[in-house]
Amino acid sequence: MDEVQLLESFESVLNGLIRIGNVDVYVTGSNAKFLSKDVITEFRGRGDEVRMHPLSFAEFMSVYSKSKYEGWNDYMLYGGLPSILTYAEDELKISFLKALFDETYIQDIIGRNHIRNQDELEDLLNIISSAIGSLTNPKKLSDTFRSVKRKTISPVTVKKYLDYLCDAFLIDKAMRYDIRGKKYINTPLKYYFADIGLRNARLNFRQLEETHTMENIIYNELRIRGYNVDVGLVVSAEKNKNGSSVKKQLEVDFVCNKGPKRCYIQSAYAIPDREKLRQEESAFGKIPDSFKKIIVARDTVSPWYTDAGTLVMNVFDFLLNENSLDF
Repeated sequence: MDEVQLLESFESVLNGLIRIGNVDVYVTGSNAKFLSKDVITEFRGRGDEVRMHPLSFAEFMSVYSKSKYEGWNDYMLYGGLPSILTYAEDELKISFLKALFDETYIQDIIGRNHIRNQDELEDLLNIISSAIGSLTNPKKLSDTFRSVKRKTISPVTVKKYLDYLCDAFLIDKAMRYDIRGKKYINTPLKYYFADIGLRNARLNFRQLEETHTMENIIYNELRIRGYNVDVGLVVSAEKNKNGSSVKKQLEVDFVCNKGPKRCYIQSAYAIPDREKLRQEESAFGKIPDSFKKIIVARDTVSPWYTDAGTLVMNVFDFLLNENSLDF
């Protein structure tokens, strides 16, 4: 049963079907709230949720005829929605993504959540698209509307819109986690697009920063592999030039957990010298545990270990080997 949330009284139909002993029922829906709240609550544990993702880079390359470098460029630009691979011309890929964004995602979000001010939602999408991987929160975004857009939108309304975008599987959020204090920090958060091609289409393919794009792709790969992913924060006390103790906050791009497994990952597009390597490793040295620390870089040979024990890995080895985190 496809897009069953569009049918009235679908719960009664499904309840009738699951009483039939020799019937398996598969239901699809393009909204997280429908899947996780309506269905699971209604059927009280009698159903399982299967989360579908766009193609991983490895899946993309399994049917891509050119080199991994050309594939990487296409994947960073157009993302991993399967239909992209059926179009030979760039213009057709662009038209597909823009139409999907405008005619499916936005209209579904507006219709399901009864949004009356579409312009506000689209302005928020533009802001989020321009700042993937940046720490933010509803208050900051509300202030951006006031200072840049000359509009007044309350943080409460911004929070609702963000939840709608997450429920529609358009964006995903990573919470901030204090590694040394072993606790979550409510705000700010980072938002990533579930498909980087949709993000680029939203910005008319104008803002193509490879550093942020690679970070988004790494985040999506970790989620596809079943990891829970947080943004790591390490607070340490250091002495300044005057000898006074000051608190310094260092960020770890991804704290990755799956059952008893944990690793810490930094995304670094380039490591041109020792100073850049030292900068990327600085937060790792303040983490008081022995879980694996990894730097994923675009321009390095792979894999190798630093003197401090950090594994440095090429992004292709990370993405194309599903066991890459087990080195």
